[in-house]
Amino acid sequence: MNKKILFCALLLSCVLTSHAGDYATLYRQLPVALTEPMAPTIPDNQVSLTDFGGCGDGVTLNTEAFEKAIKALSAKGGGHLVVPAGIYVTGIIQLKDNIDLHLERHAMILASSERSLFIKTDSKTGKKESKATPLISASKRHDISITGEGTIDGNGEWWRAVKRSKVSDDEWKVFREMGGTVADDGKLWYPFNLKNDNNLAKTCEEQEKMRTHLIRFSDCERVMVKGVTVQNAPKFHLVPQSCHQVIFDDVTVRCPWNAQNGDGIDLMQCSDVLVTGCHLDVGDDGICLKGGVGQASLVKGPCENILITDNVVNHAHGGFVIGSEFSAGINRIVVLRNTFSGTDTGLRFKSGAGRGGTTSQIFISDIYMSDIKGEAISFETTYADRPAGSKEVSAPTGTDFLPHFTDIHISHVICRDTRTAISAHGNLDMIHDIYLDDCTFFYTKKGLDINDAAMLKMGKVNFHTYGKP
Repeated sequence: MNKKILFCALLLSCVLTSHAGDYATLYRQLPVALTEPMAPTIPDNQVSLTDFGGCGDGVTLNTEAFEKAIKALSAKGGGHLVVPAGIYVTGIIQLKDNIDLHLERHAMILASSERSLFIKTDSKTGKKESKATPLISASKRHDISITGEGTIDGNGEWWRAVKRSKVSDDEWKVFREMGGTVADDGKLWYPFNLKNDNNLAKTCEEQEKMRTHLIRFSDCERVMVKGVTVQNAPKFHLVPQSCHQVIFDDVTVRCPWNAQNGDGIDLMQCSDVLVTGCHLDVGDDGICLKGGVGQASLVKGPCENILITDNVVNHAHGGFVIGSEFSAGINRIVVLRNTFSGTDTGLRFKSGAGRGGTTSQIFISDIYMSDIKGEAISFETTYADRPAGSKEVSAPTGTDFLPHFTDIHISHVICRDTRTAISAHGNLDMIHDIYLDDCTFFYTKKGLDINDAAMLKMGKVNFHTYGKP
């Protein structure tokens, strides 16, 4: 056999072997048995985006090049679509079975600032859809991945409303120079009536509702995102919905700290998921688990069998979050060896009537926190969603789909500098069977802020503040 061919064969064998066993050690000696997700199977075919007219000059629109390249690979049974160094402006990219989108170092996929490219039109009725389509998506697909060392940028400043209270005078000036519309009270800027783009709706409020995620996988099997940087989403960044066997490994997710609804990774009713080695610095929740709202969510089932380990979250509203919606349940979750530094809250559990469910077998340990703006650990059962520009919303009421935060085990948490160590506020029987042990908190205002209805059981939990041991 030719030496070069033999070497390539051995190299591929090593890659496949390591790929299959990379994560096995993470699943040993866990407090609850979890199933390791399988990595996608990608054929050895490879094409370059430039082979199909792709141009990374930061000006040329590459939507058609991506479509042609993915179609050609799909005809071969799948393979790797390589994006070389450059800036590739594009509209919608839709992945197919057995496709790996591979970004080489210094490659950037940039969502076009022409927002109409992301609004699909119904081929039968001719009507435009009420929401934008994500930059990258896949629906009812299997064995898909996004890998490499490049960057995926959602150009989110063309989509997001901006709160005046969250930007400096200089930043506010930059947004005003884009055009846009300022709310009557001067507290909010909308990317409506921009100088260099047309509106998508009749009012700024209607257009605000059209924002969507940057990367979304729906009803997919065996999904991986590895090594890339994902940034500046119009809304959430990485969103698998009702997916099975998902791996997020060594992914950087970032956006401005004040980005409205700028969630990092949102796992929605997914099963067999691994999130490891990721670094997040975002405008809203960092790593968040959701289980759907109300009766309709029960069809898709719970969010379950998930390992979240060895990640770092800098700015976020919460480092690790459950809620606000989880009507179908959140089950068998292990959160292990994570660092939260500079988040508003560390461990955040939030929900309200009508969108709640039941948690079970939640194990959280070896969490290291510093510079937490609010609470290190927070439970809230009166949460209400408040979109930008909306009027103040009262806490939800009712007796259906109440939240039950229960069977949650938290141990070996070390937190230095948090305003409040542990906060828990809820109605009777909504926060119960919560166990904390071997934890140390250094707080600046309160050690505990817990109402009588919250049932927390504490073992060895130490509280320190200035002037006190």
